[in-house]
Amino acid sequence: MKCGFGPNGTKTKTQGVCPAAQENRLDGVHGGKHGGRGCWVVNNTFDCGNGAQGDFSNKYPICMNCKFYWQVREEEGNQFEISLLLSTYLQKK
Repeated sequence: MKCGFGPNGTKTKTQGVCPAAQENRLDGVHGGKHGGRGCWVVNNTFDCGNGAQGDFSNKYPICMNCKFYWQVREEEGNQFEISLLLSTYLQKK
């Protein structure tokens, strides 16, 4: 998202690195690094600086209103991997 919470991001010194930027089990999903392009299934991701969002069931309604989520869906088209599948990647690896 270029939000400043990735490794070496501008906000990491004061607020830390977002869990999506550290989640290696989703590396490569939707052509992204770590969990960045599947962040909606990663627990406790940062809400653009407003703190951790919790688990998937709590944050998914928030993510459904996120411009980045819809951008990824549009860019991926038929290759978009549904959230249930992405969640299984987190459980298996």
